[in-house]
Amino acid sequence: MKKFTIALGSDHAGFAYKEKIKAMLLADGHTVRDCGTSSDAPCDYPDFIRPVAIAVASGEVERGIILGGSGNGEAIVANRIKGVRCGLCWNEQVAIWNRSHNDGNCLSLGQRTVTEEEALKIVKVWLETAFEGGRHLTRVNKIDLA
Repeated sequence: MKKFTIALGSDHAGFAYKEKIKAMLLADGHTVRDCGTSSDAPCDYPDFIRPVAIAVASGEVERGIILGGSGNGEAIVANRIKGVRCGLCWNEQVAIWNRSHNDGNCLSLGQRTVTEEEALKIVKVWLETAFEGGRHLTRVNKIDLA
């Protein structure tokens, strides 16, 4: 499997999974930039998600993984940054489509919506899935026109 440079960010509600995902990524040989948070103390997710999205959009990192309670607000914040294509994924199939159809460069997960085991599987399949290009490339190019 290709090794990536990946930025991670979460709020307090996604902190535990962020730490588990970080450990798995490092064990698998990826380079990780942890943008926080550093505990499960209440915090505001945009403070930690925006730096991940900016790092992805600028090319400082190849991929971003963001977490919260549901992952919804986090995906919204990430997608406000031009060049980020963040998908909220709740199972492996959705993660495959995020990558293969949308060339997703940022993954959002909800710690309150999937088990830890599911979250780790989603991350692995998301990293292993290639963008199909073809008819999907035209659509992805239209995303960045906005």
